[in-house]
Amino acid sequence: MTDFDGSPSGPALASAMAAGPVLLDGGLSNQLASQGCDLSDALWSARLLLDEPRQLVAAHRAYFLAGAQVATTASYQASRTGFATRGVDAAKTDRLLALSVEVARLAAEEVAAELGDGRPRWVAASVGPYGAVRADGSEYRGHYGLSAAELTAFHRPRLEVLAAAGPDVLAVETVPDLLEAAVLADCVRGLGVPVWFSFGAADGRTRGGEPLSEVFALVSEVPEAVAVGVNCCAPQEVEAAVALAVEVTGLPAVAYPNSGEGWDAAARRWTGPAAFDPVRAASWVAAGARLVGGCCRVGPAAIAAIAELAAAGGGGSGEKPGKRPGR
Repeated sequence: MTDFDGSPSGPALASAMAAGPVLLDGGLSNQLASQGCDLSDALWSARLLLDEPRQLVAAHRAYFLAGAQVATTASYQASRTGFATRGVDAAKTDRLLALSVEVARLAAEEVAAELGDGRPRWVAASVGPYGAVRADGSEYRGHYGLSAAELTAFHRPRLEVLAAAGPDVLAVETVPDLLEAAVLADCVRGLGVPVWFSFGAADGRTRGGEPLSEVFALVSEVPEAVAVGVNCCAPQEVEAAVALAVEVTGLPAVAYPNSGEGWDAAARRWTGPAAFDPVRAASWVAAGARLVGGCCRVGPAAIAAIAELAAAGGGGSGEKPGKRPGR
């Protein structure tokens, strides 16, 4: 596993992963919704970068206070293409992308000062797939009909901006198919920032239908890769995917599924029963996951439960949370 120098927030994340599992946060959007934020805009949580950045600080704080060690930024659905629909030019969009890292770092600093626990807390700059900017559920299908050159033109500028903003890691997440994985792998090479790659998954395949083993192998060749795995999938997909990722790549795995509900893109709502059980995190760790958390609809209470189970010897970060958020 490639190691990198520590950032202002503490030792290198890769070093921490080598010592034991690191607890990620949960879904940013559901926490923002619980704070009263309107996420009906096509920009989703990225809108708050433009209008209400302090709400993002509060959401990141909620997860840190629940015991999370990593904040994932509000840049998943942020892009020059998306912000252009709101009349925001490229230069301002780039400033907003950098702001997503700054507000997450601010939340980490505020919590560290409040708790005085000396615990390292890291910032992961979220890089969503092209489908996210469409706001129509395309990231759960992939195969957009775009060429590699077109996908590169979309991804490379924002990756460069996010890398320059100084995150501890780039979270290249919810990647749906082999083509976009290859483009993203090429775009992150040489940026000098560690990267985790995580894929949407269903029935042991990418959302685009390719075997997970193929995409895991492809991205593991990137020198900057520190973990490979799955996110925003049903919880029952995780254990087998994690074991496969470790077997294929030799890298630690990353695992942060959604609640298990289904996303209705047309109605813009989640449907069906939730199946996320914090107890499952122990099996993900046993299978080789070293970055563990939740995605959509997994909130601070679930992250706190994983942290508490870990403190009791049931997997996860192995450290107690500072305190639970008020709800």
